[in-house]
Order: sequence, then C-alpha cells, then structure tokens
Amino acid sequence: MIKLNIVLLEPEIPQNTGNIGRTCLAMGAVLHLVEPMGFSIENKYLKRAGLDYWKELNVKYYRDYSDFLTKNPHGQKVLISKKATNRCDQFCYGSEVYLVFGKESVGLPDKMLLDNQGSCVRIPMSAHTRSLNLANAVAILSYEVMRQYSFTGLKTES
Repeated sequence: MIKLNIVLLEPEIPQNTGNIGRTCLAMGAVLHLVEPMGFSIENKYLKRAGLDYWKELNVKYYRDYSDFLTKNPHGQKVLISKKATNRCDQFCYGSEVYLVFGKESVGLPDKMLLDNQGSCVRIPMSAHTRSLNLANAVAILSYEVMRQYSFTGLKTES
C-alpha cells in the first residue's frame, strides 16, 4: 500500500493550496502545510478552491520544516525543483513518500536542494518555461507516484 504525502513549504497562494487539497483528497494523500504561510487557513479563496472537500481532507500543520522533519522521521522525502537533475518519471518512489514543494515565488531553498541532490526530481518542460503552477506540479507528481504503484487504492474503472 502506498502512503502519499504532499508537503507545501511556506505556500503563498490560497487558491493553489485549495486546489492541491482537492488533489490530495482524490489521491488519498495527506497534505502537510509548513509555516509561515502567505494566508490564513480561513481564507475565502482557499475554501472556495477546496470547495466542500476541505473538511474531509487529512491536513497537518507545522511551525517550520524542522518541526515537520521531527514529526515525520520516516518515509522517503523527495524534493521537487526545476533545478534537479533527476526526471520525475525516472525516479523510484518509496511506499511512504513525502513530495516536498517550495513556495510559489522562489521554490525550495538552494541549500536544501544541495544537501539532498539524490532525492530531488524535476518535471520536464520547455527551456522557455520558467515554472509550472504549483497546483499543476503537485498533480503531475502525485499521479506519477500513483502510476508507479498501479494506482493502488484509487478507482481505476467506471
């Protein structure tokens, strides 16, 4: 059984987080929100994007990344960055995986990427593209992980 976790490090845009919450619910994933966040969880845009799904979502909050690591010592931590050399579709994800995404404006800190080079993956895109929307990146990576596990636990037929 796959345990998929989505970690947002200092998310800034409530609509992205709301949409990511919906993706997490569809995937059976846990959403981990690491402060500081650029909005309140009571934000109307977050709730509108998450619709009525937000109350069903398994979401956990942390004061900072150290707090997250202390409370989640096990499982594979995979950092997502356009600066990574490993392609997301050529990486082997563990059965308990935490996909770690940085804030919308700057991504993950360079030191974090440097210290974890073997655990960093990127989504292929054209050279002329600066980045993907965070909610889209989360969806792409979530579905890639679940694809590698044959979509275990998800409804695959109508």
